[in-house]
Amino acid sequence: MKKSSFCKKLAKLLHWEISSKPEVDLSPEIWAELKPFRTPIILTVLITLIGTLGYIWIDNFSLMDALYQTGITFTTVGFGEIAPISQIGRLFTIALIIGGFVIFSYAVGVLVDVINKGRLIALFKENRMLYKIARLKNHVVVCYHNDYTIDLTKELRRAHIPFVVVDNLENMEEIAKKYKYPFFVKGDPHTLLAMRKAHLSSAKSVITLSQSTPDNIAVISSVRLYEKDLGRHPYYILSVAKTDEEIEKLKRLGANEVLSPNKLIAKRMTAITVDPDVKNILEEFVYSVDTPLDLEEITVSKKSWISYKKLKEAHLRDLLNVTVVGIKEENGKFIPVPKGDVTIKPGDVLLVIGTNKDMMVARKIIRSSKKPKEIDFI
Repeated sequence: MKKSSFCKKLAKLLHWEISSKPEVDLSPEIWAELKPFRTPIILTVLITLIGTLGYIWIDNFSLMDALYQTGITFTTVGFGEIAPISQIGRLFTIALIIGGFVIFSYAVGVLVDVINKGRLIALFKENRMLYKIARLKNHVVVCYHNDYTIDLTKELRRAHIPFVVVDNLENMEEIAKKYKYPFFVKGDPHTLLAMRKAHLSSAKSVITLSQSTPDNIAVISSVRLYEKDLGRHPYYILSVAKTDEEIEKLKRLGANEVLSPNKLIAKRMTAITVDPDVKNILEEFVYSVDTPLDLEEITVSKKSWISYKKLKEAHLRDLLNVTVVGIKEENGKFIPVPKGDVTIKPGDVLLVIGTNKDMMVARKIIRSSKKPKEIDFI
């Protein structure tokens, strides 16, 4: 135990990468595909043993000379006799050559058959991919390949966010190469096997983008069940839907956020139509990977310390270096750029903007039931 602990500390000090093992072991399947090679290997060992003992017994060869003569005869390399061989020895050599040719032909047939099936090569490729995925931490698991996935993964690559695409398409490997998916898993996204292959246990979020609502429901339900089995903090699950009914259904089943692409496009086109010269500040500054700004909705709970306090009393800008740019009340009313006299009520959703680092602290403090001690000194 002490030695293992010392090795881990040394590896960390020297920045050595400790290779993680995938959660799914493909070794049994690989060995099953290699079974056809057992017979040719056994026959090769057997004929080598017979040839060696035959040369020792027939022509009194030494062990190494007999083994060498058997090897060059069996493989028909044409080196000739390493020592004079009797007539009986030559007949034995002919039999050895014929036996070696038969075994070699049989082995080639087995090899061609295994290669034509393609299963063994596919398993080796998948196993190598699983080892790469096992090294990921806090990655995003993207379920289903479609047009949404193509655009989403482009943005994830720009933001340097690791991701794994999961789908059961037959040509998944070709799709991954075409659209530059560095990590992918071929399988049904809602199955436990696919989740384990995608190393979901160390992921931070799941995005399910199927255009079929039942598929998205299956993924969301499976992820929530897997999450309970692991006993870990909840995943952030994002999905898409077309109608308000589907959006509500997916949220009730466990999705943190459900977007409607049609509605988002309609709102954007309406804004441009009203004012063609408008510049989308959110796209330029908040959603851009080149800036550290973050925009997030934070819901005020009943136990939050800022409930029933005025916005200016919370001192969010002074305390957390974040700014509330809007408040959405439970009745649906939206207050843009609220003033300091606005009272924050339980159930209100604060639209907060700030740096990524400050937003992490803001989420924790706003949702906390205890008032920060620092506020007394402001």
